[in-house]
Amino acid sequence: MGKSLVIVESPAKAKTINKYLGRGFKVLASVGHIRDLPKSKLGVDVENGFEPIYETIRGKAKVITELKKACKDVDDIYLAPDPDREGEAIAWHIKEALTTKTKPKKFHRVLFNEITKSAISEALKNPTTIDMNKVEAQQARRVLDRLVGYQVSPILWDKVRRGLSAGRVQSVAVRLICEREESVLAFNPKEYWSITAEFGKFSAKLAKKNNKKFELNDEKETKSVLKELKGADFTVTTVTKKERKRNPLPPFITSKMQQEAARKLSFSAKKTMMFAQQLYEGVELGVEGSVGLITYMRTDSPRVADEAIASVREYIGTKYGADYLPDKPNFYKSKKRAQEGHEAIRPTNLIYTPEVVKEFLSKDQWRLYDLIWKRFVASQMRPAILDQTGVSIKAADYTFQASGSIVKFQGFTAIYEEGQDDVEGGADGKDKILPPIEEGENLKPKKMTELQHFTQPPPRFTEATLVKTLEELGIGRPSTYAAIISTVQDREYVIKDERRLKPTELGTLINGLLIKSFSKILDTDFTAKLEDELDQIEEGTLKWTAVMQEFYGPFKEDLERAKTEMKSVKGDTVDTELKCDKCGSAMVIKWGRRGKFLACVGYPDCKSTSDFRETEDGSIEAVDNTETVDALCPKCEGPMTVKSGRFGRFLACTAYPDCKGTRPYSLGIACGEEGCDGELTERRTKKGRVFYGCSKYPDCKYATWTLPKKD
Repeated sequence: MGKSLVIVESPAKAKTINKYLGRGFKVLASVGHIRDLPKSKLGVDVENGFEPIYETIRGKAKVITELKKACKDVDDIYLAPDPDREGEAIAWHIKEALTTKTKPKKFHRVLFNEITKSAISEALKNPTTIDMNKVEAQQARRVLDRLVGYQVSPILWDKVRRGLSAGRVQSVAVRLICEREESVLAFNPKEYWSITAEFGKFSAKLAKKNNKKFELNDEKETKSVLKELKGADFTVTTVTKKERKRNPLPPFITSKMQQEAARKLSFSAKKTMMFAQQLYEGVELGVEGSVGLITYMRTDSPRVADEAIASVREYIGTKYGADYLPDKPNFYKSKKRAQEGHEAIRPTNLIYTPEVVKEFLSKDQWRLYDLIWKRFVASQMRPAILDQTGVSIKAADYTFQASGSIVKFQGFTAIYEEGQDDVEGGADGKDKILPPIEEGENLKPKKMTELQHFTQPPPRFTEATLVKTLEELGIGRPSTYAAIISTVQDREYVIKDERRLKPTELGTLINGLLIKSFSKILDTDFTAKLEDELDQIEEGTLKWTAVMQEFYGPFKEDLERAKTEMKSVKGDTVDTELKCDKCGSAMVIKWGRRGKFLACVGYPDCKSTSDFRETEDGSIEAVDNTETVDALCPKCEGPMTVKSGRFGRFLACTAYPDCKGTRPYSLGIACGEEGCDGELTERRTKKGRVFYGCSKYPDCKYATWTLPKKD
């Protein structure tokens, strides 16, 4: 048998797989995609069946050359990118790039749901061919996104400013966030009151009057009820006791993992997927070398392999005892169109407990692995059993109620409890333990407490609740949630404020313009329908070109209308009563890259600008955000101030525009490069991500994503 070549996506994955294969195999990485649509043009031949025009990604020519060189010495080539649509497309592009007419090679497609010796061996014994239905489904998504992004974005450049962009799915997410913000701002709080009777070991809340649900609307009404209750007899009328079961939750699918990591670990969806990818591809475990710790992390199926179920049942029986092990394995139903070829996210081998691997993982890698481990083990345990008690207490015409529960059997909660999103009204009373109480028993309240409350607006989205909503609406798929949320923030359409997602002024403006001109593509039902059609393409029941044709006709009409009818705000200004402090001319409100700002009407002769705020009476007030620093201009030795540019903060001469001297914004922290006397400065990438680089750049190229602490 000749030598074989295995091609995967990442070097980390290649390293782990190489450990398990013998001398007859060579493992190389494509380092992600090697071909894509061109950046400089649409890259889709709309008139010729929406044919995509692919080209080699910049910087990947060397990778392709190395792969071609490696192909010369092998008989078989195993294409092993990730087992999803995108991975299938990458495999197809690699095959297209490596196929030659003179020396044809034998290509195989292999799928690794987990990076373990047994899984790799099994996959290589049972190779398949590239699934062109999956390739075309991914191609359809890519072309759809390109048609929207590359044709709507230029309209926004013309109507608002250059550099803006629109996305087929991301714009729908922004719409959801904007609509939630509208609900929050339009919410009118309603006053209500509560009365609680405290009986020492427990308390009960007023719930009914004359056996009908009863609400207190104001303080006067509340005081009147308290007056009626004064001296009344409090008698227990009913005591209900029942046993309640809490069933374990299924092992993680992608969306649930992202939600739970956001709730419990405060991870963004992007961070969760980054660490999950590392755990899947392989982590160095000392002398064992690189080991893949979890199964593939992009999945919408809770299915678990039989051998994994047998293994976890053995672990539960040994660790927790027979009482915690159900008679039969727990089964979890998949949602419609789930990819049953995939498994749920689980540990690849239960010998790698969180305690065993902790010393080898980073803090955040371990926290996510611990979460995945516990969720998986808990999913095959018995339900928790609770004794729940409800009590009704009569006083005059009023009824007070109390409830409580006690855990009779821990079941799966011995290892795992799910985090909670915002729940209106909270969970008050559910976990209280009530003392022994008998029907007919007379009680005497030690204290009566009245409290004023106000109804609360719907909560703003967190990353967890946004992923949950996108999933429920059928928008996006496991591989897209993290990218959607990351993109809307990178574009500065959405910001995170105390872990809540809020639209920026720019995001609200763009959302409004797009809804008026492209109501169909921003409709959640329409977007969900497209997702279903992509699934049908993958299943082979629908042609991808048919989807393109159905989509593009109405979309093209919307494009043409938007070019003339979309409102232009580029030159829009709002007059104010403020005067320029430099030349005395009027100041107006304009739109800029970071939202609205005050600018002098004398521009370009006078370039005076300022931030502003709107006071309670609706008037405009200038805000001085200038920050002076102890630094001199390198050109005129005048004082300098802090300014913000596209690549972050920098120091600028206060005499601008007469003097255009600038200096990097130093953070007062020494450069981490040995022998360098520079200091770290705040910088931004082209996509807006903050990093920290040396002030001596380009002589010193030290850079870091994490800001070190000052000594």
